[in-house]
Amino acid sequence: MAIQPSIVTRDIDKIAAPSGNLYESVVIISKRARQISVNIKEELNNKLAEFATTVDNLEEVFENREQIEISKYYERMPKPTTTAIEEFLEGKLNYRMRSEADVEVKAE
Repeated sequence: MAIQPSIVTRDIDKIAAPSGNLYESVVIISKRARQISVNIKEELNNKLAEFATTVDNLEEVFENREQIEISKYYERMPKPTTTAIEEFLEGKLNYRMRSEADVEVKAE
């Protein structure tokens, strides 16, 4: 999957086409981007937790190259929204819309 990390102009008709509505497509993409973001954050926190120290003394805190490299790697990754848009346009996302009956049942 070749995801472009820079800003790209998108055709809104292509984004609207899979769901039939631009706003529904944006909601689907935003929910997927949030999932990706949470997964990346958990992964990064787990990797950085290995370097956590219990020492609060600033004199004993030292620069850790491996920790910096891990952080830089995650900074260079494509943004979750970019990844979510690509997945959506390539048809890799499964989604379903709530029907009005589902909404009425929950409202009662």
